Amino acid sequence: MNREQKAAVIDEIAADIQESEAIFAVDYRGITVAQVAELRGKLRESDATFRVVKNTLTERAADKVDAPQLKELLTGPTALTFVRGDVAAAAKAVSDAQKTTQLLEFKGGIMNGEPLDAAQITAISKLPSREVLYGQLVGVVASPVSGVVRTLNALIQGVAIQLGGVLEKKQSGEIPAGDAPAAAAPAAEDAPAEAEAPPEETEAPAAEATEDTPAAEADTSTTDNDQTDASAAADSTDA
Repeated sequence: MNREQKAAVIDEIAADIQESEAIFAVDYRGITVAQVAELRGKLRESDATFRVVKNTLTERAADKVDAPQLKELLTGPTALTFVRGDVAAAAKAVSDAQKTTQLLEFKGGIMNGEPLDAAQITAISKLPSREVLYGQLVGVVASPVSGVVRTLNALIQGVAIQLGGVLEKKQSGEIPAGDAPAAAAPAAEDAPAEAEAPPEETEAPAAEATEDTPAAEADTSTTDNDQTDASAAADSTDA
């Protein structure tokens, strides 16, 4: 491989590092070409690729994109899985290949710029796939909504049944149609009686005024007698 070819490989690996959500490093010693081809086919389903490249070229690519965590994993024969899609599905594909071949031991990895150890990658491989998680999420969100819809439908049906029963009883004569207006009639008849009460109270002051009139007249006659006596006294003095 000449210098230009090496530079092209370095650029490709650098692009893979930047575009990947996660990177898994494995020891590929003992793996056959057929086994690698089978693993690559499964990884395509989760938008992931499996590459075997010299450590020196990968180190230079990691330096180019500032990924020092990846350089720590490049000891001994190392293959890299670059994951752009479903991280859990890709980890599961590699984990299943490990069980089948008894090879491809995890060395570690990176996810969203954070380092992963082998145990963490194994734990990720046991998670449900993104598609399954989406289905579960939709089920959780839809369940309360469907419950509310069922409850509302039950309430509406219950009201309709009750109204239908009332209508049937009215039609059969069990519930008289004119009961409600007849019950309101006495209240209307009592209203004039309450309105007549104030006139009785207003007649009382008029009666008192009539009784007080003689007293006023008596006071007037007394005043006239006093004036007559005063005039008689004045005449006797002049005499």
